[in-house]
Amino acid sequence: MLEFVQLWVYLSATPLFGLTATLVVYVLAQAAYQRAGHAPWANPVLWSVVTLACALLATGVPYPTYFAGAQFIHFLLGPAVVSLGWPLWQRRAELRRRWLRLLLAALAGGSAASLSAVLLGWALGLPKTLILSLVPKSVTAPVAMGIAEQIGGIPALAAVFAVVTGLVGALCGKYLFAALRIPTDAEGWATRGFALGTAAHGIGAARAMQVDADAGAYAGLALGLQVVLAALLIPLVFRLL
Repeated sequence: MLEFVQLWVYLSATPLFGLTATLVVYVLAQAAYQRAGHAPWANPVLWSVVTLACALLATGVPYPTYFAGAQFIHFLLGPAVVSLGWPLWQRRAELRRRWLRLLLAALAGGSAASLSAVLLGWALGLPKTLILSLVPKSVTAPVAMGIAEQIGGIPALAAVFAVVTGLVGALCGKYLFAALRIPTDAEGWATRGFALGTAAHGIGAARAMQVDADAGAYAGLALGLQVVLAALLIPLVFRLL
């Protein structure tokens, strides 16, 4: 037992500890996700986060030590988002026909996400900085942090709210769409994907891509539109107010 503890202390101090731990946990979570038939509750991102957080708390490994290795995966977020452009390129003729409707839907969805967060926070009597941190909750975390900083929120909290929002969307989307009776034909998958990308950004887009190619493409488009619209409009609206 003592030798195991000494080995753990040694490994946790190495730069690649975070990278190795993340990859091992995610591969195991992905295997469990596939065995569960891609059930929303078995989302590998959710269980990877929970497992890693519990492991760090139980062993007392500081987060900066973990992130020293995990930052290599963090770097790949940029290329991963850019890669979402390929399915959109394959559907470029279809997008040209629908560009105005898609833009208006993105604007309406983003406005509803931000406004509902403000109203809910206000109704619950949350502090102003907390409410401002909630405003960009449906935008991917790095952009949400930048927006929160500009409007007076707390960037770290904005990142947490964004991740939680994405996980909730990925977990609940299937059941909500079924309750709304959105069909599973080509048009229905596009609708589901666009809605999921609008409300649950990258995590929702990843879930949509696992389920259907059309849903994944439209979720990626919605994610990109929300990033652009939120980054431009949210700081502008708060400056005017």
